[in-house]
Amino acid sequence: MNVFCMLRLRISALLLIGLVALTDSGCTHYQLGTSSAKLSFSSLYIEPVVSRAMVPQAQPLVSTQIRDNFEKDGRVSLVNSPEAADAVLSVVLVGYDREVSSVRSGDTGLARQFAIHLRAECTLTDRRTGQMLFDKRPIESTKYAYTDSGQLQSEYQTLPLLAEDLAGKIRHTVLDVW
Repeated sequence: MNVFCMLRLRISALLLIGLVALTDSGCTHYQLGTSSAKLSFSSLYIEPVVSRAMVPQAQPLVSTQIRDNFEKDGRVSLVNSPEAADAVLSVVLVGYDREVSSVRSGDTGLARQFAIHLRAECTLTDRRTGQMLFDKRPIESTKYAYTDSGQLQSEYQTLPLLAEDLAGKIRHTVLDVW
């Protein structure tokens, strides 16, 4: 190995060490997770979901998924009455629709896949002060349903996935410090 190759190797090693030292210091104050964010409430009452959307059986499914999402998160405690809560969450399902996202190769007039949208509006109220933390905030979930086993059956199977996704987005909206 000649002197020129050794010199290039040493310079490359020094540059790499310098680059690591510069980029490593940027992460020293980063904290993973949400423990540094402080919520203005510690207990939450979730009102039963109201449905104005034309989708049968969504109401109990979404209600259950929302409660499960908050219970698994653990940042707030769920209570059984608005009087016992620091904050109250109300959720209204306002829309359910589908759009064709792909068609069958043999007949372009028939859908093979639908994009199914479930929309909700959420209101979070601080019960102690009466102040609305947010009012009718729109939240939407979209999932895809293949019609290979029939449109009705595929939509029926997609509804729990929509409810779970919507509940997760509602939880993030409520618990992430805005």
